[in-house]
Amino acid sequence: MIPDRISSAFQTAAQGLSVQRERINVASQNIANANTTASGGAGNVYKPQSVRTSAPGPANFKQTLAESMSSLKRTRQQHFATVERPSTGGRSANLGPSYEITQQDSFRYEYDPNHPDANEEGMVRYPDIDMVREMTEMVSANKLYEANLSSIEAEKEIMKRSLQI
Repeated sequence: MIPDRISSAFQTAAQGLSVQRERINVASQNIANANTTASGGAGNVYKPQSVRTSAPGPANFKQTLAESMSSLKRTRQQHFATVERPSTGGRSANLGPSYEITQQDSFRYEYDPNHPDANEEGMVRYPDIDMVREMTEMVSANKLYEANLSSIEAEKEIMKRSLQI
Protein backbone atom coordinates (compact mmCIF):
# COMPACT_ATOMS: atom_id res chain seq x y z
CA MET A 1 0.00 0.00 0.00
CA ILE A 2 1.27 3.45 -0.90
CA PRO A 3 1.29 5.94 1.99
CA ASP A 4 -1.18 8.82 1.76
CA ARG A 5 1.52 11.47 1.33
CA ILE A 6 2.90 9.73 -1.74
CA SER A 7 -0.41 8.82 -3.33
CA SER A 8 -1.82 12.34 -2.89
CA ALA A 9 0.25 13.52 -5.88
CA PHE A 10 -1.36 10.81 -7.98
CA GLN A 11 -4.83 11.63 -6.64
CA THR A 12 -4.43 15.34 -7.38
CA ALA A 13 -3.18 14.65 -10.90
CA ALA A 14 -6.02 12.17 -11.47
CA GLN A 15 -8.55 14.81 -10.45
CA GLY A 16 -6.89 17.22 -12.88
CA LEU A 17 -7.13 14.58 -15.62
CA SER A 18 -10.82 14.16 -14.87
CA VAL A 19 -11.47 17.90 -15.13
CA GLN A 20 -9.62 18.21 -18.43
CA ARG A 21 -11.34 15.14 -19.87
CA GLU A 22 -14.70 16.70 -19.01
CA ARG A 23 -13.68 20.02 -20.60
CA ILE A 24 -12.81 18.15 -23.82
CA ASN A 25 -16.14 16.27 -23.73
CA VAL A 26 -18.17 19.44 -23.19
CA ALA A 27 -16.35 21.36 -25.93
CA SER A 28 -16.85 18.50 -28.39
CA GLN A 29 -20.56 18.31 -27.53
CA ASN A 30 -20.90 22.05 -28.08
CA ILE A 31 -19.15 21.82 -31.45
CA ALA A 32 -21.27 18.85 -32.51
CA ASN A 33 -24.51 20.68 -31.62
CA ALA A 34 -23.58 24.13 -32.91
CA ASN A 35 -26.04 23.91 -35.81
CA THR A 36 -28.86 21.95 -34.22
CA THR A 37 -32.31 23.47 -34.14
CA ALA A 38 -35.62 22.82 -32.45
CA SER A 39 -38.57 21.78 -34.52
CA GLY A 40 -41.06 24.59 -35.04
CA GLY A 41 -39.13 26.95 -32.77
CA ALA A 42 -39.88 24.77 -29.73
CA GLY A 43 -37.90 25.17 -26.54
CA ASN A 44 -35.84 21.99 -26.85
CA VAL A 45 -32.79 23.51 -28.55
CA TYR A 46 -29.41 22.29 -27.33
CA LYS A 47 -28.14 24.56 -24.57
CA PRO A 48 -24.42 25.36 -24.68
CA GLN A 49 -22.52 23.89 -21.75
CA SER A 50 -19.41 24.95 -19.89
CA VAL A 51 -17.24 23.48 -17.18
CA ARG A 52 -16.67 25.54 -14.05
CA THR A 53 -13.70 24.52 -11.97
CA SER A 54 -12.91 25.40 -8.39
CA ALA A 55 -9.87 24.84 -6.24
CA PRO A 56 -10.13 23.35 -2.77
CA GLY A 57 -10.39 25.84 0.05
CA PRO A 58 -7.53 26.68 2.42
CA ALA A 59 -9.36 24.98 5.31
CA ASN A 60 -9.20 21.66 3.48
CA PHE A 61 -5.44 22.10 2.94
CA LYS A 62 -4.87 23.02 6.60
CA GLN A 63 -6.83 19.98 7.75
CA THR A 64 -4.92 17.64 5.44
CA LEU A 65 -1.58 19.10 6.51
CA ALA A 66 -2.48 18.80 10.21
CA GLU A 67 -3.51 15.15 9.75
CA SER A 68 -0.27 14.44 7.92
CA MET A 69 1.90 16.15 10.54
CA SER A 70 0.19 14.47 13.50
CA SER A 71 1.65 11.12 12.47
CA LEU A 72 5.16 12.59 12.81
CA LYS A 73 4.51 13.63 16.40
CA ARG A 74 3.57 10.10 17.40
CA THR A 75 6.74 8.33 16.27
CA ARG A 76 9.23 7.92 19.06
CA GLN A 77 9.94 4.48 20.45
CA GLN A 78 10.42 2.22 17.48
CA HIS A 79 11.17 4.43 14.54
CA PHE A 80 11.14 1.55 12.12
CA ALA A 81 7.89 0.05 13.32
CA THR A 82 4.64 0.63 11.49
CA VAL A 83 3.33 4.06 12.30
CA GLU A 84 -0.39 4.45 12.79
CA ARG A 85 -1.72 6.91 10.24
CA PRO A 86 -4.59 9.19 11.12
CA SER A 87 -7.87 8.14 9.63
CA THR A 88 -9.35 10.34 6.94
CA GLY A 89 -12.80 8.86 7.42
CA GLY A 90 -12.69 6.78 4.25
CA ARG A 91 -12.14 9.77 2.01
CA SER A 92 -9.06 10.78 0.10
CA ALA A 93 -7.33 14.08 0.64
CA ASN A 94 -9.21 16.25 -1.83
CA LEU A 95 -6.49 18.69 -2.82
CA GLY A 96 -7.20 18.72 -6.55
CA PRO A 97 -9.67 20.74 -8.55
CA SER A 98 -13.38 20.02 -8.65
CA TYR A 99 -15.82 20.92 -11.40
CA GLU A 100 -19.45 21.28 -12.32
CA ILE A 101 -21.14 21.44 -15.72
CA THR A 102 -23.40 24.42 -16.30
CA GLN A 103 -25.81 25.18 -19.13
CA GLN A 104 -26.41 28.62 -20.59
CA ASP A 105 -29.63 29.86 -22.14
CA SER A 106 -27.94 31.74 -24.95
CA PHE A 107 -29.26 31.40 -28.46
CA ARG A 108 -28.83 33.10 -31.81
CA TYR A 109 -31.58 33.61 -34.34
CA GLU A 110 -31.21 33.48 -38.11
CA TYR A 111 -33.79 34.44 -40.65
CA ASP A 112 -34.55 31.47 -42.92
CA PRO A 113 -38.26 31.14 -43.68
CA ASN A 114 -37.67 28.00 -45.81
CA HIS A 115 -36.02 26.09 -42.95
CA PRO A 116 -38.26 23.29 -41.60
CA ASP A 117 -37.64 24.43 -38.00
CA ALA A 118 -38.42 28.12 -38.60
CA ASN A 119 -41.06 29.73 -36.37
CA GLU A 120 -43.98 31.79 -37.71
CA GLU A 121 -41.71 34.85 -38.23
CA GLY A 122 -39.25 32.77 -40.26
CA MET A 123 -36.58 32.79 -37.53
CA VAL A 124 -34.57 29.67 -36.73
CA ARG A 125 -33.14 29.33 -33.22
CA TYR A 126 -29.61 27.92 -32.85
CA PRO A 127 -27.42 27.53 -29.77
CA ASP A 128 -25.03 30.47 -29.44
CA ILE A 129 -21.74 28.59 -29.71
CA ASP A 130 -18.50 30.30 -30.65
CA MET A 131 -16.50 27.71 -32.63
CA VAL A 132 -13.17 29.50 -32.10
CA ARG A 133 -13.72 29.59 -28.34
CA GLU A 134 -14.69 25.91 -28.25
CA MET A 135 -11.65 24.86 -30.29
CA THR A 136 -9.45 26.95 -27.99
CA GLU A 137 -11.03 25.20 -24.99
CA MET A 138 -10.25 21.82 -26.52
CA VAL A 139 -6.62 22.70 -27.25
CA SER A 140 -6.16 24.19 -23.78
CA ALA A 141 -7.74 21.17 -22.07
CA ASN A 142 -5.61 18.82 -24.17
CA LYS A 143 -2.39 20.62 -23.14
CA LEU A 144 -3.40 20.60 -19.46
CA TYR A 145 -4.29 16.91 -19.73
CA GLU A 146 -0.78 16.26 -21.07
CA ALA A 147 0.70 18.31 -18.22
CA ASN A 148 -1.14 16.20 -15.65
CA LEU A 149 0.10 13.03 -17.36
CA SER A 150 3.64 14.42 -17.22
CA SER A 151 3.33 15.06 -13.50
CA ILE A 152 2.20 11.46 -12.97
CA GLU A 153 5.17 10.19 -14.99
CA ALA A 154 7.53 12.43 -13.00
CA GLU A 155 6.11 11.16 -9.70
CA LYS A 156 6.52 7.57 -10.85
CA GLU A 157 10.13 8.28 -11.82
CA ILE A 158 10.80 9.89 -8.41
CA MET A 159 9.37 6.85 -6.64
CA LYS A 160 11.38 4.46 -8.81
CA ARG A 161 14.64 6.34 -8.18
CA SER A 162 13.99 6.61 -4.45
CA LEU A 163 13.60 2.83 -4.25
CA GLN A 164 16.97 2.39 -5.97
CA ILE A 165 18.82 4.28 -3.23
